[in-house]
Amino acid sequence: MASIKQRLCGIVVIVLFIGYHHDLWAQETVSIDWKISHATIEAVARHENSFVALGDNFYLIGGRGIKPLAIYDTLTNSCGTGKEPPMEIHHFQGVAYNGKIYVIGAMTGKYPYETPVPNILIYDPKEDNWEMGAEIPKERRRGSCGVVIDGDSAFLISGIVDGHNSTHVPWTDRFDFKTQKWTVLHDAPRARDHFHAALGNGKIYAAGGRNSSYATKQTFELTIAPIDVYDVKTDTWSTLEKAHNLPTERAGCSAVYYNNNLVVLGGESVALELAHNQVEALNLETMQWKAWKPLNRGRHGTQAILHNGNIYIAAGSGKRGGRPELDSMEILVLE
Repeated sequence: MASIKQRLCGIVVIVLFIGYHHDLWAQETVSIDWKISHATIEAVARHENSFVALGDNFYLIGGRGIKPLAIYDTLTNSCGTGKEPPMEIHHFQGVAYNGKIYVIGAMTGKYPYETPVPNILIYDPKEDNWEMGAEIPKERRRGSCGVVIDGDSAFLISGIVDGHNSTHVPWTDRFDFKTQKWTVLHDAPRARDHFHAALGNGKIYAAGGRNSSYATKQTFELTIAPIDVYDVKTDTWSTLEKAHNLPTERAGCSAVYYNNNLVVLGGESVALELAHNQVEALNLETMQWKAWKPLNRGRHGTQAILHNGNIYIAAGSGKRGGRPELDSMEILVLE
């Protein structure tokens, strides 16, 4: 397959084409090199950020330091910037609801004692403006948690209260967008932080992550293998059998639900200095894990997007910890 080169957005884009046929994966790769422009790199390179699809646009938001949004228009293959957030926000799973992007359960400040952001922050793309949303109950504030949208509700799963120090929690909370009210739900089977949740068929999947413990000098060591599952309708938690544990334990990973598969991408762990490039998918019908084509560049501390049947991931850190911050986007084309 011939390679194509374009200059765009200051982002290097690497495309993986994977053909799907029954239970087999035929793999081909092609690289599209968008040479990095020094004029735009500061709007792109970052880690501990979120990456959110809203309509036909992608939004790269937050990360360490205060940086403007990077906005990618999938229809025109053009890139722009949006207004920077009103404060430093990092360690959050961004979500979209009713035409706006919500930052719920973020942290601010510096390692290792980051503090939870006390309010929901809302970005309005039409106005290119940030709004202060509802206050998060003081006793339930945390960051580095999993966040998903189901109907008119946001669900917050687990997280950590004191940055990377020690107070990781198993909490589950629901925020009702219409009433602006919070509800405390049943705790997850275990605490975990530095992970992303995925929603599919009325269930929320918590995979990967760790119990960050700077207090015991185990910031990266205490990774979590079991997969916990929350049933939204019944407000109940369960844990998949040990045989279905995440094959490669890591935190700082991304997750998406695709075609009845729980897909876990990237991450970091004490086992590797480089960020993980593994992409592993659990088929929720057969309950079998498969190794999908790995990322060209291992990365952690960012978010994956499912858009029009394709998976996108951008930015993040290329090594365990915070450096180097990456400025590339990879696309998994599922045909």
